[in-house]
Amino acid sequence: MNKMQDPTLPKGDSGAPWDNPRFQNWVAVARACHLLERTLAARLAPLDLKPAQLDVLMNLHRHPGMSQHDLARKLLVGRSNITMLLPQLETRGLLRRESDEKDRRILRLSLTEAGEALLAKALKVHTALIELAMSQSTPQECDMVGEHMRRIIEVLKDG
Repeated sequence: MNKMQDPTLPKGDSGAPWDNPRFQNWVAVARACHLLERTLAARLAPLDLKPAQLDVLMNLHRHPGMSQHDLARKLLVGRSNITMLLPQLETRGLLRRESDEKDRRILRLSLTEAGEALLAKALKVHTALIELAMSQSTPQECDMVGEHMRRIIEVLKDG
């Protein structure tokens, strides 16, 4: 059976989401993000590090002494995800958890020297991958992409 073209749609547009340029562009962004994550995971593997673990190390480097709760919030994951990640990193001697002096229920997180050293190696890998991906853009295009993504984050962050 032949579907009739909706007269309110542009010629050739079936009304399906994949015909919408916004949808197509969003899929391209999502695919690029997914491919970047997959490539990063492969390149971090020789360091025995996963992207989620790298996120933890980067955040603890930038915010030493943050709580597990704050770390989970910053990484946009549940506290249970952080609870599963931290023992692996602690066992490897990459971070330490210490009780807060004012509230013993709160654990403060910080990197060890080994954690800082591994982070330095991993950041070289991560930075090189970002440079490769963004080398396809002019500085102005790169800034535009960043600005658009920050606006999308603002729209979506409150659910």
